[in-house]
Amino acid sequence: MSNHEHYYDKAHLKGFGDIGKGAPRLAEKFFDYYSEVFKAGALTVREKSLIALAVAHAVQCPYCIDAYSADALKQGSDLEQMTEAVHVACAIRGGASLVHGMQMKEHAEKASM
Repeated sequence: MSNHEHYYDKAHLKGFGDIGKGAPRLAEKFFDYYSEVFKAGALTVREKSLIALAVAHAVQCPYCIDAYSADALKQGSDLEQMTEAVHVACAIRGGASLVHGMQMKEHAEKASM
């Protein structure tokens, strides 16, 4: 199977900078913002990379997972830290699903009255 027969083409990640061709001013503003966000500040670049890796899993973006897996390693994170970050995302996502179950519970209770 060629790479282009998959829904997510790994080549798209390398071409991400070209996304602005249809709206260059907006893309420039986004990429300027994006660059600022990932600079060291109150959090280190390494910490931000781990956060991005966790969020990438929570939003299920394969491009971001690839990019921030590589970046987290580059920034000095190890597999244990990266896996723990993914588990944090899993816990938050799972908890959010469960707490939304309160709506279901409320509907079920009203329906059985």
